[in-house]
Amino acid sequence: MIELKKKDYSKVIDTLKKVQINNLFARAVVENHISGKVYVDNTVSPTTFYVVHPYGMSLLLGKHDNENFNKAFKDHALNKNNTRNTHEWMQAFPNSWHEELETLFSDCSIKSSENKNKLTTNIVELNTRVNFQFNQKKYSALKKEIRVSKSHTIRTTEKEFKSMEGAVIPLYFWDNANDFLTNGIGFSTYSDEELACTAFASCLMDNFLELGMETIPKFRGKGFARYTCSILIDYCLENGYEPVWACSLENTGSYQLAKKLGFDVALQIPYYRLSK
Repeated sequence: MIELKKKDYSKVIDTLKKVQINNLFARAVVENHISGKVYVDNTVSPTTFYVVHPYGMSLLLGKHDNENFNKAFKDHALNKNNTRNTHEWMQAFPNSWHEELETLFSDCSIKSSENKNKLTTNIVELNTRVNFQFNQKKYSALKKEIRVSKSHTIRTTEKEFKSMEGAVIPLYFWDNANDFLTNGIGFSTYSDEELACTAFASCLMDNFLELGMETIPKFRGKGFARYTCSILIDYCLENGYEPVWACSLENTGSYQLAKKLGFDVALQIPYYRLSK
């Protein structure tokens, strides 16, 4: 695995265009919308690629039977060189990768449902990633029941960008506040005068807008997430963007929220949590 210089990211594009699963986060890195990393088998004529978004999402793509790359990649997956202190959540394409990874990780993989001891190091945890398809007709019917009381929603400003706390917030998907305010979009809902929820574009590419959302813990379960996301979805529909939603199957909150917003399950694929 060799890190590719940003000036050479164009070498990834042709292979990335062939990927048929949600890859907006990888495109954001390769097209230099956010500062991530790309690793390859060789820098002159690469055939195997590993794209890492700074949030911790990653995509393995290209030639799957590259023995030298795969050996180095296993060390990376298990964090043998202690190069990170957080997990990476990986998808792979094409499907031939999954058989290869099953063999590669045969001595170190565990299904999430079987990881009773919550192991986080020296293992690759096997999960499922869900890609959804937006169903506008279903959303229009569901929207009638979406409401919250004693709240007001504004377009996300620098204040919310910097103050919003949680795991899925704009700060982790955009290089800085100015980048987000110039090239992104989000909406923040307040309960009285207290910030409750922010829904935002985690990726905005061509006519696709992938939704990200976080609710402050004390306001969860009160409808703020659904309400704020619906405002962002309305923005998409008014401005010609297709709303995009993806999450792990194990993230039941996000999964159920997607369905309450009119998204249908389109695809389920293996999702690998790499060691930290």
